[in-house]
Amino acid sequence: MKKNENYESLTRTFSRLSKFAHLSAIAGWDMFAMMPPGGSTARGEALAELGVLQHQILTDKRVGEWLQSAESEDLNDVEQANLREMTRHYQQAALLPESLVEAKSLAGSKCEHAWRSQRPANDWLGFSANLKEVVKLSRQEAHIRAEAKGCSPYDALLDIFEPDMTSARLDVLFADLKSWLPDLLVKVVDKQSREHLIAPQGPFPTATQRELGLEAMTLLGFDFNAGRLDVSAHPFCGGVPEDVRITTRYDENELLSALFGVVHETGHARYEQNLPRQWLGQPVALARSTAIHESQSLFFEMQLGRSDAFLKQLLPAIVQHFGPQPAFEESNFIAWNQRVKPGFIRVDADEVSYPAHVILRYEIERALIDGDIEVDDIPALWNEKMQSWLGLSTEGNYQNGCMQDIHWTDGGFGYFPSYTLGAMYAAQLFQAARTALPGLDNAVANGDFSALFDWLRQNIWQHGSRFSTSQLIEQATGEALNSRYFRDHLTKRYL
Repeated sequence: MKKNENYESLTRTFSRLSKFAHLSAIAGWDMFAMMPPGGSTARGEALAELGVLQHQILTDKRVGEWLQSAESEDLNDVEQANLREMTRHYQQAALLPESLVEAKSLAGSKCEHAWRSQRPANDWLGFSANLKEVVKLSRQEAHIRAEAKGCSPYDALLDIFEPDMTSARLDVLFADLKSWLPDLLVKVVDKQSREHLIAPQGPFPTATQRELGLEAMTLLGFDFNAGRLDVSAHPFCGGVPEDVRITTRYDENELLSALFGVVHETGHARYEQNLPRQWLGQPVALARSTAIHESQSLFFEMQLGRSDAFLKQLLPAIVQHFGPQPAFEESNFIAWNQRVKPGFIRVDADEVSYPAHVILRYEIERALIDGDIEVDDIPALWNEKMQSWLGLSTEGNYQNGCMQDIHWTDGGFGYFPSYTLGAMYAAQLFQAARTALPGLDNAVANGDFSALFDWLRQNIWQHGSRFSTSQLIEQATGEALNSRYFRDHLTKRYL
């Protein structure tokens, strides 16, 4: 018998699966960015078929046998981490019947495609009919997973995106946020209401905005030999580490939302492009979790992107593209980019009001999956929570309320907490980087990000899924997740 024969059989299987995942990722990107509407049904069926094939390969009983036998083979620490991740992927998949995998994929494709026209039409009735099917199937999945894991249905879905996180732990973290954030928000809004700011005057042509976005991506080290920028209804980062696809959306009356959308997605992309190439095709080479992924995009967009030093660096390019105007005076431009203005749309929210959008969605989706509420209850609950957090009514305004996101359309329940966990991780990581790199602010103001990106590569990017989330954060920052850094960051920047 060859040395580590079972482990070798597993690496071949997972390498094969990663090639199918590659095709699925690019076909998915195309569906959101380039595909004509008439291709929707056929593409949904093709992706569902591909999903079933991946599920069959992964849940083959031989994979279970190899996993068990490989436990006693002579593996180094990276191989052991890879085996742990393989086992996790196998267990996640083996629980689900093939028929449910296929039905969920088809329902998700149908709901997402219809959402694209239903959202602009404010058609909650049409949307909710499709969403009910997605929720029904997601609940089935959640119950199967919960039974196997011995936890609540929602926690079983949360674990897919954020291994080892529980709603009990989230409740503690979010209760802490709720104890100080509303007060901070009121103080910041009050302070800023006394500042007279000049708004940038459009129009800002899409083609010029695109050029500016490409320049920002270049400045931030995006590898255009292994990725590209496109347009979609909802900005995202997709593709694979060797071919990362990011998207944004443009509004010719609004300059900064597309630009910072690009900066955000570039954070995701840099993480993907710097995952450990020597392990590519194996689970250990994948990003650690959705919250760590979000920490990278928020590190780029908020910690770095909205900092005084970065905004000063960006301003000359904006003036060059759009010409001088009073709004582009340096102090006004910085203050405009750091203004806090509670609004309806999560992806356009400032970083002080953003957690409200996330906690609202988390509380609704948990109640929905655990069966405490139904789809028909969502609009009223959404309105009630928006009123209480941000003083805004979404009554009858579904497109800017409960229909604004893409995540629930394909059953992505359990994803939303990642955004605020990511913001907390990003603040803690940036503080650790600042401690390790005393000249960081000066370097950023001079457009030199090399030391910062080397620090991220060293501490986060190169490790993939080798360590658990808590190990990764403790190694990078010297302590477990601590929301104090997020609070300190917001207080310092805005008060």
